Amino acid sequence: MLAADPGVSIAGIATEAGVDRRTVYRRFASRDELLDAIYEARLDAIEQAIEDARLREAPVAVALHRYVENIITVNRTWPVDLTHMLADDAVRRRRDAAVEEVEVFLRRATDEGLLRSDLPPGWAGELLPQLMHLVSRRMPELGAGQAADIVVDTLLNGLGTA
Repeated sequence: MLAADPGVSIAGIATEAGVDRRTVYRRFASRDELLDAIYEARLDAIEQAIEDARLREAPVAVALHRYVENIITVNRTWPVDLTHMLADDAVRRRRDAAVEEVEVFLRRATDEGLLRSDLPPGWAGELLPQLMHLVSRRMPELGAGQAADIVVDTLLNGLGTA
């Protein structure tokens, strides 16, 4: 609900969840506290997705597909944007650490020849999240594995036929 309408009320969330608003307030003292819990859960899921992909030790192609599939699942499970939480130093540090882990992996993918080395530095790191976001939101009928196939193929092979 928050992804569709960031201004949705606690009452609306409670109704959608099939509980009374007071039930939500027993768990979360305020709307901000609920949002903090959601963002915390998303960050936890992102960190777990990166760990499960084994970006530093698995073969690059395997790790790439695992990472993309995992993040698509995270995007679909926790479809909220962290950007307005980046003012919080702890959130920003965690997000930056996750981004850096993926950047290190993408440099490894480039060094091992899976990605082109003639592109501007950081280009794959900018493009990959956008592809995952698109497939997560625009192709909900695809399973995470199928969606990851499309993202990885697009990243590695582009859209052209040549």
